[in-house]
Amino acid sequence: MSELINVTELEAERLAPHAVKSKDSKGRVHAESEHPFRTAFQRDRDRIIHCNAFRRLEYKTQVFVYHEGDHYRTRLTHTIEVAQISRTIARALGLNEDLSEAIALAHDLGHPPFGHTGERALNELMGRHGGFEHNSQSLRIVEELERRYPRYRGLNLTWEVREGIIRHNSEHDRPGVSAEYGKDTSPSLEAQIVDMADEIAYNNHDIDDGLSSEMMTPAQLRDVELWQENFEEVERLSPGPDFKVLKYQTVLRIINQQVTDLVEAVMDTVDREGITAVEDIRKRPKPVARFSPGMERKNRQLKKFLKDNLYSHYRLLRMADKAERILKGLFKVYSDKTELLPPHFSSEIERVGEKRLICDYIAGMTDRFALDEYKKLFDPYEKV
Repeated sequence: MSELINVTELEAERLAPHAVKSKDSKGRVHAESEHPFRTAFQRDRDRIIHCNAFRRLEYKTQVFVYHEGDHYRTRLTHTIEVAQISRTIARALGLNEDLSEAIALAHDLGHPPFGHTGERALNELMGRHGGFEHNSQSLRIVEELERRYPRYRGLNLTWEVREGIIRHNSEHDRPGVSAEYGKDTSPSLEAQIVDMADEIAYNNHDIDDGLSSEMMTPAQLRDVELWQENFEEVERLSPGPDFKVLKYQTVLRIINQQVTDLVEAVMDTVDREGITAVEDIRKRPKPVARFSPGMERKNRQLKKFLKDNLYSHYRLLRMADKAERILKGLFKVYSDKTELLPPHFSSEIERVGEKRLICDYIAGMTDRFALDEYKKLFDPYEKV
């Protein structure tokens, strides 16, 4: 019988010198035996995919509430897109794909229902009780709230994946980082590329969903350089197809253009600065994973366009206003009568604290569950 390949040694041989190797992991809070043919980061990825919080992403808002249409992105499809882009970038740069993928798959586990509106509402409600921030909640889920093992709470993920979760940083994410996760150092390059993949994914699928919803028009996008230069090239190469096909091809070209720019910019920085170890990444004051100046300028223009024309659209504002009233209504009802919480939750009040427990319960809801719960608690004709 053939011997099993030593996967950790094979991984170390093929990765770049500044990539994180699973054999060098700082390990797990609770010691475990290694798997014979899966690295530690592969196991983390698998634990995330199989956890309850990951499945709930299917019915959590990205931009559009789930019942607005079957073809809009959800928090789950967004997460899958981020993981795919992260793997592409990691492979091109010789980084640890499994680590980047695990961080990407976990990066939005802590999002409450109704997207960033839900996050703002919960943060306001928890203002005197520690606040709410979805990266911190993602870490809380994998360290505390998931219950899958008899000896401990959480998923017992490696330090490197947990670091990538809490250090996730974007326009919408400004987590507070403790000394445990290196607040005075930069995160791994694997974690940094997830931040960039997240931005590439949501900017481009928001173009797609915004046009599909007719909240934006092609004419409005003419002044957005990234869109227009790629749209014109698609039209030149493929005259004739309907706009839906042209739109799809344009979005694909923008994603490819941004990923290629990022890979080339990172490689240039690594070569120019002589980066040859993980510590070279960590001691650098600014992220290595950044667009070139030209692409950064174009990306800022695209983000401003989306903010002015999609995120401020009256239909989205109405969705947000309704979502905020629903979450605040639920929070008040549970605060006034904690006995309305399910017994398996209310039994934890003394250990966790009343407000944090209520926050955990609401944050874990899908959009669908929150809407149903609101009807059960406020509609006298709805069965409870």
